[in-house]
Amino acid sequence: MTTRSGQFVTRYDPDRTSLDDLLSGEPRYRVDQVWRGLYADVVPLDEVTTLPKALRARLADTLPAALEETTRSTSPDGNTTKLLWTLHGGATVETVLMLYPDRATVCVSTQAGCAMACSFCATGQAGFERHLSVGEIVEQVARAIVLARPRRVSNIVFMGMGEPLANADSTLSSARRIHDAFGISARHITVSTVGLVPGILRLADEPLPLNLAVSLHAADDDLRNELVPINRRYPLDRLAEACRTYVDATHRRLSFEWAMIDGVNDRDADADRLAAYANPLRAHVNLIPLNPTPGYGVTGTSAIEIRAFADRLADHGVNATIRANRGTDIDAACGQLRTRHAESVAVTLGRPQGPTPVDGPPRSRLGK
Repeated sequence: MTTRSGQFVTRYDPDRTSLDDLLSGEPRYRVDQVWRGLYADVVPLDEVTTLPKALRARLADTLPAALEETTRSTSPDGNTTKLLWTLHGGATVETVLMLYPDRATVCVSTQAGCAMACSFCATGQAGFERHLSVGEIVEQVARAIVLARPRRVSNIVFMGMGEPLANADSTLSSARRIHDAFGISARHITVSTVGLVPGILRLADEPLPLNLAVSLHAADDDLRNELVPINRRYPLDRLAEACRTYVDATHRRLSFEWAMIDGVNDRDADADRLAAYANPLRAHVNLIPLNPTPGYGVTGTSAIEIRAFADRLADHGVNATIRANRGTDIDAACGQLRTRHAESVAVTLGRPQGPTPVDGPPRSRLGK
């Protein structure tokens, strides 16, 4: 369905009020039946058997699925699955489902592409296409719920393609919908950002106390300017002020994400600066082994050196964990499956493979 404003409306876009309008003339209980089918049973609209067959067909036609599966990649142990979806208009986005013995986590995308241009991120290298709607975000969770069965999806992380707080309206609306309709606790919903200060302040005012993870990666402005270019607009001191506002308002633990890059941000001095930055905010640090990214000319830190870095943080009183590196063998880092699929299509069709960077980031601090 396309609205007067030209917005393409899909299965999970309408809220209950919009559904009520869409079902005008039907008994009032039809809204509850549709809502239950989408969010409790999690089935396509034409399979909501409590509805008359003609109504099912009309709704399925009016509110089509937002996501068409293009390809998927699953790890050999079956515990990590990355899905590439094609959206209306042709843009592609990724979702990652991570299975654990008694639960599942879903990593969702909020944009097709990304404008933040972080030097080691495959999505950032590809550039920005468009924002995702609430329905396009929520449907990623719905499709993952079905795929995860019989495990329960208990955790949602907005850490896929795109900068969630650059698409704050859809990100926060979808988080509320995921919380209210799927029943996933706000304590188990995390929004990641590279440091958009206005978005962090908005998150601090959000009635739903979501978790915040900041992709930090460097604790001095010169290096962070190269790794995360948005730092030039919102440098570390402003970012710390915004994080303090968030912590004071929500009383939630703040997390810093730190991709471990060999010889770049894994030295003793880097750990010392990170500890000095994290301690006043009582922030937890997630150390992330770097997944290899085409076009990025450096490598990830070794496991032994990551452990030493974590130990040095602990000596400074910082609580740090080393994230399990799941999905390297299936292009599970942000944007990698999308890039790999685009390259394979280009080769199949005999087309040039586009402007994939080959020289990596600026060499002033990152060169070996």
